[in-house]
Amino acid sequence: MKEEEMKIRVGIIGAAGYTAGELLRILINHPATEIAFAQSSSNAGSPVWQVHHDLVGETDLVFCADIEAETTDVVFLCTGHGKAKEAVKALGDYKGCIIDLSNDYRLKADAEDFIYGLPEAFRSRIKEARHIANPGCFATSIQLALLPLAQKDCLSEIHITGITGSTGAGQKPQETTHFSWRTDNVSIYKAFTHQHLGEICETLHSLAPSWEGEINFVPVRGDFARGIMASVYLDCPLDEEQAQQLYKDYYKNEPFVCVTDKNPDLKMVVGTNKNVLYVRKYGKKLHVISIIDNLCKGASGQAVQNMNIMFGLEETMGLKFKANRF
Repeated sequence: MKEEEMKIRVGIIGAAGYTAGELLRILINHPATEIAFAQSSSNAGSPVWQVHHDLVGETDLVFCADIEAETTDVVFLCTGHGKAKEAVKALGDYKGCIIDLSNDYRLKADAEDFIYGLPEAFRSRIKEARHIANPGCFATSIQLALLPLAQKDCLSEIHITGITGSTGAGQKPQETTHFSWRTDNVSIYKAFTHQHLGEICETLHSLAPSWEGEINFVPVRGDFARGIMASVYLDCPLDEEQAQQLYKDYYKNEPFVCVTDKNPDLKMVVGTNKNVLYVRKYGKKLHVISIIDNLCKGASGQAVQNMNIMFGLEETMGLKFKANRF
């Protein structure tokens, strides 16, 4: 069989937004994929690069109006929240894999046959799945900060402050995403009520059923485009050395998670599929800093990571990006 015929044929529904643009950037250069269609009703007939300007010269792909999934092996749903279920319905009896990047299927009450796609916690389930609910961006960063403690049953009441870039709000213009409002400015939003809290709690309870604590999460809008930094702290019986070793042991075979001794900054991960963790103890409080790129490990990169797992590919295939420090 020719190499081209062996490639995974990929379709993208809702291909005009930020996560779809990042997904296209990754898949165009992925050695095992071929993009069959990029659907966008509002941009049908236009070249993809006219919306995703960073792809000029990279692809001749044109947006289509209709879903053309018949010959594809996997479809990525990059629709807005609340619209993925409509897309699944439109796919009818589609036999290929589906990876949803919205929040429509993340919670158990809504999941149907979708598996929650956090590889560092549920890799074995992902391998057998046909439908994946890709985790949220804040949820990814926060869960990666807490998974080792949950497995060790060392969770208590959790306190989090997290700051995210403007791309986390999506491409549709809003007052708080305008450059003149966002630049040199920060603000708190959805304090203690963020939509990712549900999926975080479900994961932690699945790993630590006896945990009865609360999560106190205050999200912050940052004055930058990409990246998430979550500052997580809680009472913990482990001393600093024990906690650091716990994290290093838990993530020792994880290709995208790095436990570092250097106080991290966002430029260590922006543009990559990496998660960097920094663990310290102050009195009774264990403090974990977790950083990711919200569009990559927090969305499209993780979606491709899940695709690689589902199709038995090397997990890092197409995702070996270096951060740009300058």
